[in-house]
Amino acid sequence: MLQDPANAKVVLIATGSEVDLAVRAAAELAGQGIAARVVSMPCTNVFDRQDAAYKAGVLPKGLPRVAIEAGVTDFWYKYVGLEGAVVGIDSFGESAPAGDLFKHFGFTVENVVAKVKAVLA
Repeated sequence: MLQDPANAKVVLIATGSEVDLAVRAAAELAGQGIAARVVSMPCTNVFDRQDAAYKAGVLPKGLPRVAIEAGVTDFWYKYVGLEGAVVGIDSFGESAPAGDLFKHFGFTVENVVAKVKAVLA
């Protein structure tokens, strides 16, 4: 875990370059009174091999979850559940500078904050 406030209301799960986005979104959420745990999950296979107590400690039951990954979203519902949300990419063929594509696909602090608020509602 990168950030683990005692009063966390949500878990943000991210991989690779999206970890920075999760940390920035957590800071914005904190400014709005919503504490967020930030989990870097660079390898789901390694996480899956851990014992149940470890996994429950990282992703506790009862805390809504939002995953952020520049990839297909379906896979992440294993970790966020049907009540959670995923910021990802489910369409292909777009061409533009990376910054424009990230904004187009919702890899922004504003979108992550909106997803968190939606799962908390």
